[in-house]
Amino acid sequence: MTDIAPDADIKPAATILLLRDDPTFEVLMVKRHHQIDFASGALVFPGGKSHAGDHDPAWAGHTLGYADFDAEQRGLRIAAIREVFEEAGILLASHTDGSPMGDQIAPMNVRQAVDRGEMAFLDVVKDLDAKLDLHALTIFARWITPPLTPKRFDTWFYAALAPADQLAACDGRETVDAEWIEPAEVLRLADAGARKVIFPTRMNVQLLAEATSAADCVARAQGRTLVTVLPKIEDRPEGRVLTLPADAGYGIVAEPLANVM
Repeated sequence: MTDIAPDADIKPAATILLLRDDPTFEVLMVKRHHQIDFASGALVFPGGKSHAGDHDPAWAGHTLGYADFDAEQRGLRIAAIREVFEEAGILLASHTDGSPMGDQIAPMNVRQAVDRGEMAFLDVVKDLDAKLDLHALTIFARWITPPLTPKRFDTWFYAALAPADQLAACDGRETVDAEWIEPAEVLRLADAGARKVIFPTRMNVQLLAEATSAADCVARAQGRTLVTVLPKIEDRPEGRVLTLPADAGYGIVAEPLANVM
């Protein structure tokens, strides 16, 4: 899966496209706080940087599917699940006896303590008598931030079906709103200037909008060949544009650089 040489300045990150049909095909998106230094005020999927604790070997006893993935994918999937827990209060897990988590996962102060690094996510999962479901995540895409930005991320996007018995609620710190929204509506709002949607998010919402349901989206992701997206800058007669690999699934893209900065 790693077809681009590693770079110490590029930080690993993970994002979840949490999906449901209730009654229409929707994805969970959160609005970033305006004081956050990356994508402030933008409508995004829950996600963020991978932390050292996401790679703790002790997770072997508190996850489902741990042995089925390599060390990189274990840590990324745990990071993705942690991020959606912190930002939206949803936990992709079940109790150790196999029963669903229910709608009372953890109070806001616990989520915020995990976000601030004051409490280990692993300890929270232990206290909940839960096991994270690593198989609940299907790889949707992988994007690496191009060199033109001061902060660079190697972000893995995962699609997952939302637990039917859990409610989403923003954390009030990194995110100020959480909403279920149809992919086509995200694109309409972005085109109308009613919502800020950054370029990678918009491209993945467009890909998401090709599906007709949550299950269809997961099936499409499972059937695609993963092509790592490292946008490139090209100088053209009409100006500088950002291009994507033609075989990555997004069609032919030549976005004016001014639109993505």
